[in-house]
Amino acid sequence: MPDSTVVDAPVIDLVHPLPGFPDQRRFRLLRLDDEGTLCALRSLSDPDLRFLVVPPAPFYPDYAPVIDDATVSDLAIASAEEVQLLLILTPGDTLADTTANLRAPVVLNTTTRRAAQVILEDADLSVSTPLLG
Repeated sequence: MPDSTVVDAPVIDLVHPLPGFPDQRRFRLLRLDDEGTLCALRSLSDPDLRFLVVPPAPFYPDYAPVIDDATVSDLAIASAEEVQLLLILTPGDTLADTTANLRAPVVLNTTTRRAAQVILEDADLSVSTPLLG
């Protein structure tokens, strides 16, 4: 599994739309920094709609959610090496106020470029975990 940078996946097809955005299924993954840590998922049909995302490893090195069989099947995941996790950020006034949603990561199959936001069963994971701990 890629560790700290986002793989190149110019167009991502969501197999299930993000909650609250039923008509948005195709997104472009754009790197916002040279390292590929801060990225944006930008809708192809509504360029004003974007979500800031990061891979978890630089911020939460022990984050290793269990992905259910239905998601593995929906995304046609054959091996862990083709999985990229992305955490949706809620920007704060400062980086110290920014939070990440650990409870519902976006799971991306880097081979097929299919993705889905998965709501994890782990009640210990928060939807608003401080990005900087």
